[in-house]
Amino acid sequence: MRDTLVLNASFEPLSTVTLNRAVVLVLQDKAVVEQAHPELRMRAAAVDLPVPRVIRLCRYVRVPFRRQAPWSRRGVLIRDRHRCAYCGRRATTVDHVVPRSRGGADSWLNTVASCAEDNHRKADRTPEQAGMPLLREPFEPTPADAMLLALGHDDLESLPEWMTQPAA
Repeated sequence: MRDTLVLNASFEPLSTVTLNRAVVLVLQDKAVVEQAHPELRMRAAAVDLPVPRVIRLCRYVRVPFRRQAPWSRRGVLIRDRHRCAYCGRRATTVDHVVPRSRGGADSWLNTVASCAEDNHRKADRTPEQAGMPLLREPFEPTPADAMLLALGHDDLESLPEWMTQPAA
């Protein structure tokens, strides 16, 4: 089962927590369940609670402004939906557009998901030198988008309406 998304009292995404931590927050009346797994419930002697997918804190938590989502190989694969940027097949590796040996950085704008075959074929060259154009340009997701994609919400259009509304 995936982690539970934690929203601030203002409905902005904060982080993810384990299912156990989410249940504890709800039982301590520090959070409310905004979205639950359909047909799944947690039961105990004095408790009957829907299994939370998304919880919202009851009190607003002030967090420092985060300008960028932290880069990671896993994040690149999720951002590109595990599709190779060169051929469109299933991607299992991350390729540097400008190779690290030529000064390329581990960054959102210099890395793309790639299948092992294309990553090996491109080797230590740029896409232009290898004659392998990118199907789509790499981009930097916002911290909130990166968190939602990591939770498995590949299509931001399919999110509940309350998650896409700007904070009041």
